[in-house]
Amino acid sequence: MANTFHVALYVKDIDAAITRYTKLLGQEPAKIRHDYAKFEIADPPVILSLNVGGEPGTVSHLGIRYPGTGDVASEMARTKREGVDLLQQEGTTCCYAKADKFWVRDADGMPWEMYTVLADAEAETAADLTLRSFLEQQAPAGR
Repeated sequence: MANTFHVALYVKDIDAAITRYTKLLGQEPAKIRHDYAKFEIADPPVILSLNVGGEPGTVSHLGIRYPGTGDVASEMARTKREGVDLLQQEGTTCCYAKADKFWVRDADGMPWEMYTVLADAEAETAADLTLRSFLEQQAPAGR
């Protein structure tokens, strides 16, 4: 499995968004929950997640899904060597999946989720105040 680009968008109405993106993309979502949907597009390889809860029509976060935990660990080590602040999460539940991941922010403050999926999960997200604090931070200093 290759690395896959990930885009998460906030939507106002999950059902309307699923209907529209199904028509736009010409495929059904890979996963649907009451407040979440995920499309796994093969060409070009991208994961498009629709999330209820933020400002509709805005980007929640971007990311890269890696094939395995070792890939995430290697990228995290490389990112740390570059002096980039990050938040590490191992075995966390988010977006109806258990994953190993780390989060970084770009120079403008956009959150990037670097992750691998370990297993499917029925729960959306365990409350994580550390992650919420990290995501609500402003753009990093020293751009």
